[in-house]
Amino acid sequence: MGRRVGGKPGYVSCLLKEREASVLVVAAAVMRDGRVLAQQRAFPPEAAGRWELPGGRVEPGESAADAVIRECREELAVDVVPGDQLGPDIPLPGGATLRVHVARLAWPEATPSPVEHAALRWVSRRELAELDWLDPDRVVLPHLHALLAAHEDRRAGG
Repeated sequence: MGRRVGGKPGYVSCLLKEREASVLVVAAAVMRDGRVLAQQRAFPPEAAGRWELPGGRVEPGESAADAVIRECREELAVDVVPGDQLGPDIPLPGGATLRVHVARLAWPEATPSPVEHAALRWVSRRELAELDWLDPDRVVLPHLHALLAAHEDRRAGG
């Protein structure tokens, strides 16, 4: 015979779904000289060779900004300064949410390293479409394109 938890059938599964749905994943659009940093996945096999922005899951009690800083330290071995959110929150499979923040290197002369990835590449606006991006990052491409175009306009004095 089944056992009820919380007085209502399905209460635990409802709580688990709510917990799963509240998972926030952050990504960093790390900018330098009008380019954004992309990293190429080394694994898992189905994602190997594809490109993404650095980032990962926000830990319990951690702010989105702190998660951006931690993830960039872990994945790139550099410190970043997170800025504004880029575009809207993006729903991910399984109920999680992706939030992208613009970031800059804390030390402009710092050189990111591909700690957990196969390669890194600084990408211009014109090069965005050349990379095979992971699906969640594809949703961000129009916002990255606009951000990089605005940077080009500022540099051109427009």
